[in-house]
Amino acid sequence: MSTQPDGKPRVRPAVIVISSHVVRGSVGNRAAVFALETLGFPVWAVPTVVLPWHPGHSPATRIVPERETFAALIDDLCRAPWLGEVGAVLSGYLGDAGQAGDIARLVGAVRAVNPQALYMCDPVIGDIGGLYVPEAVARSIADKLVAIADIATPNVHELAWLANAPAADMAAMLPMAQTLGPAQVLITSAPSMMAGSTGNLLVRGGRARMAEHRLIPNAPNGLGDLMSATLLARLMEGLDEEEALRLATSAVFEILARTARRGADELTLETDAQSLRTPMAMVNMRQLAATAGRGRA
Repeated sequence: MSTQPDGKPRVRPAVIVISSHVVRGSVGNRAAVFALETLGFPVWAVPTVVLPWHPGHSPATRIVPERETFAALIDDLCRAPWLGEVGAVLSGYLGDAGQAGDIARLVGAVRAVNPQALYMCDPVIGDIGGLYVPEAVARSIADKLVAIADIATPNVHELAWLANAPAADMAAMLPMAQTLGPAQVLITSAPSMMAGSTGNLLVRGGRARMAEHRLIPNAPNGLGDLMSATLLARLMEGLDEEEALRLATSAVFEILARTARRGADELTLETDAQSLRTPMAMVNMRQLAATAGRGRA
């Protein structure tokens, strides 16, 4: 742990994480909070919906906070005396379209106290089969959250929906990422230039970096949540974009590979915490050309 000029241990900034909570499993807040705390960042966790497990396993009870109750909770956080502790906000899956406006209000309150704070929006809205949230929720995330984010982390299919264009190949995805608005866009599960592989593509202005690794079929849920949180932690440590992308991708791939070898149906985070801290898995790094685009400075 680093120290302050007076010799006391330096306390890292807190991260507000706003996403789903499952009783069993490693998705949403369960994945993001674990990653951030393992890497040394205090977390304020806000559930947008509570589920017994990921609905991909089977239909399950869904508890969404009442609209007024959620808004009141966010208002409490906006005026919290400890808001200056917060160095970033990360939002993911939403249980209701109205939650987006509340989250945007909280981001504004954090930025008012700490103008250097980061806001990362993981627009958890869909996958190969299309949207898996109501279109009103997806539209609210696009209009109220992606629009104000410093960093957005869509998968390929979410990028295509947000940009209203097919993400057919790398050449198409680069300009699409630049039109979203955020200064940095991480495209997860991007098509790789290596056969039998996949990758994470980080686009910023005229620069694009790809971290590629071997494709593991039938991956459990939660990889996007884990990747977003791990990348955010590495950026908050002050690492440059390429190193942050490499370490985050390596950690997530290593945990995925270990989980697959165990035959587990959920990411085995509690067993593989060391993979977050000091990942050893090799990933292939590439730099790609991208035309200059516009985003938040």
